[in-house]
Amino acid sequence: MSNGSTNAQGYERQTGAPFATRSEIIAPHGMAATSQPLATQVALDILKAGGNAVDAAIAANAVLGLVEPTGSGIGGDLFAIVWDASKKELTGLNASGRSPKSLTLEHLRQLPLSEIPKLGPLSVSVPGAVDGWFELHARYGSLPVADILAPAIGYAEEGFPVSEVIAAGWAANAESRREFPGFSETFLPGGEAPVKGQVFHNPRLANTYREIAAGGRDAFYTGEIARKIDAYMIEHSGFLRYEDMAEHTSEWVSPVSSNYRGYDVYELPPNTQGIAALQMLNILEGYDLAAMGFGSAEYVHTFVEAKKLVYEDRAKYYADMDFARVPVTSLISKRYAEQRRRLIEPGKAALALVAGDAAIEHGDTIYMTVADRDGNMISLIQSNFGGMGSGMTPGDLGFGLQNRGALFSLKDGHANVYEPGKRPFHTIIPAFVMKDGQPWMSFGFMGGSIQPQGHAQILINMIDFGMNLQEAGDAARIRHTGSSQPTDQVMENGGVLYMESGIGEEVRDQLRNMGHTIATGNTSYGGYQAIKWDKDQRVYYGASESRKDGQAAGY
Repeated sequence: MSNGSTNAQGYERQTGAPFATRSEIIAPHGMAATSQPLATQVALDILKAGGNAVDAAIAANAVLGLVEPTGSGIGGDLFAIVWDASKKELTGLNASGRSPKSLTLEHLRQLPLSEIPKLGPLSVSVPGAVDGWFELHARYGSLPVADILAPAIGYAEEGFPVSEVIAAGWAANAESRREFPGFSETFLPGGEAPVKGQVFHNPRLANTYREIAAGGRDAFYTGEIARKIDAYMIEHSGFLRYEDMAEHTSEWVSPVSSNYRGYDVYELPPNTQGIAALQMLNILEGYDLAAMGFGSAEYVHTFVEAKKLVYEDRAKYYADMDFARVPVTSLISKRYAEQRRRLIEPGKAALALVAGDAAIEHGDTIYMTVADRDGNMISLIQSNFGGMGSGMTPGDLGFGLQNRGALFSLKDGHANVYEPGKRPFHTIIPAFVMKDGQPWMSFGFMGGSIQPQGHAQILINMIDFGMNLQEAGDAARIRHTGSSQPTDQVMENGGVLYMESGIGEEVRDQLRNMGHTIATGNTSYGGYQAIKWDKDQRVYYGASESRKDGQAAGY
């Protein structure tokens, strides 16, 4: 889906109407795509030094926890899908933490709360990212962890210039979190958020990374770091305890999949929202989207109506499967999609829907993907949940704690109702696509509840509308929103439809006539990185988009 324009040299430059894009990155030996250029370059350095894709991903994630604390850090959780080229095996890792065992639903209900607040101690759950690093490294890693973390330690000590989009997010986060103990001392030099281009140092995080490099995951979960977190939470009326840290484990899981027009799309099962993307694609497969045309009112309407149906299921069913019976097989089946598809009315927006009978959000995140010379690929996503997390920033450790626990429901009988030792519903989802039994694309999306919508749009842009890897991410994007809590009733009066400026007024008027409420303000449309494997030429394609500070690069 490209409109060609000829530049001064006579070559056709891929520019879109109604959107602009740039060339894909193509390289033979390895590729990295992350949300910050310094992290991308570190990943390439690790690959060139003999590390594999997993080594490079861990190194880049450590750097991102420093340079992009607005979306990541070792106070948060991690999920990954790994393609092991030697075994020809796709494996998933759920490295999300659980709720504190000392905090009960009864205690929360004694407080004047309708939902768990996003800031402060009540939203803190066990940080799972570090255990995720070591699980990945134990199974796939090749370089020593000390070598992998060395670049992040160097940038933390020597400093790095803050990039533009991250600087804006840092300032926005600072105002609501500056009063939480430890936050200003760690993240606000001179009392203010660093501005674009300002060199920021975090020697506290450098010391924490050194402890992890020397002592492994136990340094974080049973050593001095865990004890400092415990003492901090006790001092500031929190509930996370040393015992919660010490008992934490990650879980290796099998990704689940559905086929979309010949492509096998893989997501991780709940407690993530990944299967929402599969449900949307299953419903939309029943339409000739290519004939509708990218950005047409008919396409946007059909897409949004499918999303509405799926997100009602998401609100009802998705939860920690150790605590709730989630009918994953039914939800992602073609038969169920056919039943739900019948509820979509052409030309008329639904104002109210309910979840199906499946037989038995503003957040920020980093997404990154790395591929190496041996064909290994990793799709990795990591997050504090809401921007810089809960605001709770323990002592001299150099990082904040996530606020993922804010996504628990307080409603009786809800699949995602708060329980001690339970993993909360998770918005962050890595994705992977196979074609004819071989890896085709590792990709992901940042931005809370938009992520399944983004996954579906990227694949539809490529498969139905013929866009390349870069165009698919740069194309004008849509986002439908419902209620503020993704685990409660989703849609109020049909929700609100946001569209980027590349979708014109004529289409907007047509959608209004169908009954859609079109937003007049702005929202986050997420962020995207991807790597695609060309099995014929044996080269990687990489993409990153202009909405973030990210970079795709290869060698």
